[in-house]
Amino acid sequence: MTETRAVRVEIGVESLAGVRIAEAAGADRVELCTGLAVGGLTPSAALIEAAVLEVVDTEVHVLIRPRPGDFRYTAEEVAIMRADIELARRVGAHGVVIGVLDERGNLDASANAELLAAADGLEVTCHRAFDVCADPFAGFDLLLESGFTRLLTSGRQDSVLDGVPLITQLVNLADGRIDVMACGGVRADNARRVIELTHVRDLHAAVRVPVPELPHPDAEVSFAEFGAPRGFDHFVTDADGVSALCVAARSTV
Repeated sequence: MTETRAVRVEIGVESLAGVRIAEAAGADRVELCTGLAVGGLTPSAALIEAAVLEVVDTEVHVLIRPRPGDFRYTAEEVAIMRADIELARRVGAHGVVIGVLDERGNLDASANAELLAAADGLEVTCHRAFDVCADPFAGFDLLLESGFTRLLTSGRQDSVLDGVPLITQLVNLADGRIDVMACGGVRADNARRVIELTHVRDLHAAVRVPVPELPHPDAEVSFAEFGAPRGFDHFVTDADGVSALCVAARSTV
């Protein structure tokens, strides 16, 4: 009988403080990025290097996404992504997170292969470009054939619980050949249910709280982060929420 491996938790973070919080909570990985308000963007070289030096047990996986918006990239953008991957590897990142679609909305076999080659020796996650690709099953077959380590998906829904049917189907189709990592509002209060319903062994969450803005009564402009509630300025990683999620995930047999 094959032993079921422990659930692994990945936390999306934008700062060294977030990296420290994830490691202190026992997270297995961080997905390091900036710009979570727009779905995440490639972090700076300095932040990647500092994060790698900061961790002891937690792996640093770097999001490679050069701009907000769709995942159909020009040749120039793919070249920039390839260079970012090579830089992340040089400074010691454990993995990268990528995804490119073609003009028809399918996973782009050629561009993804180019990025996979640049990531040789690293773990490679396909991000949520999968959740908006034209054909999820053809896309999943491509991931299996290409050698991706894992797939990050909400089951093509806003909420992970709404995406349970497809996530479960993908876990069954994977049959251990690729890790399916569930995301989409995963928190401590639903982690056990997600695991039990889908049988995933990897969870991803960007657990954040808003920071109150400083009172500037004479300011005419605001640079508050997109999506921050009124009276708040930006978001930071929620230490209590991350810790609770890690505990909840590990309590599942």
